Amino acid sequence: MLSLVLGLALFLGIHSLQSLAPHVRHSAISRWGPMGFKAIYAAVALLGLYLLVVGYGQARLDPVVLWSPPRGLQMGTILLMWVAMIFLVATYIPANHIKTKLRHPMTLSVKVWALGHLLINGNLADVVLFGGFLLWSVLVFRAARLRDRQSLQSAPEGKWLSTGLTVVAGTGLWAAFFMGGLHVWLVGVMPLIRAS
Repeated sequence: MLSLVLGLALFLGIHSLQSLAPHVRHSAISRWGPMGFKAIYAAVALLGLYLLVVGYGQARLDPVVLWSPPRGLQMGTILLMWVAMIFLVATYIPANHIKTKLRHPMTLSVKVWALGHLLINGNLADVVLFGGFLLWSVLVFRAARLRDRQSLQSAPEGKWLSTGLTVVAGTGLWAAFFMGGLHVWLVGVMPLIRAS
């Protein structure tokens, strides 16, 4: 569990600098230069991710059960994952209505992903992992929206073709995870079997 907590602290901490501690980020860039900062940022993020994955894997071998989620939540989570995948894709497709309206679809994707997984996983390690990501995404989204209001920049106009492409690509990614086996390959769990 220590590896999981340390990994979360490193991974989410380094990803919080821009939104929650911009002065620390600017100071580090001034000290190490842009390339030095990027190298340290990448090293800390990769170390955090490694510890997070190893720690979560170890914790799954000896689970501490806090609750057993009801079956109905599992199908709801699969639908939440569809929304999360669309938000994720919206981050990368320019001029779609989702991105122009919500401004930070990647953070919302993490929020929906974490909430959905938190609803159906009742082990202590799951609560630490998904609860940590949920708390991080709430704080980062709030900080980003505050920055948006302070900047007074108007959002660009969305285009329906880009929005349609976003929904189709997000649905395709969702299908690859839940029907195409990508979730099994990455995590070792088949969500549709679990939900039945």
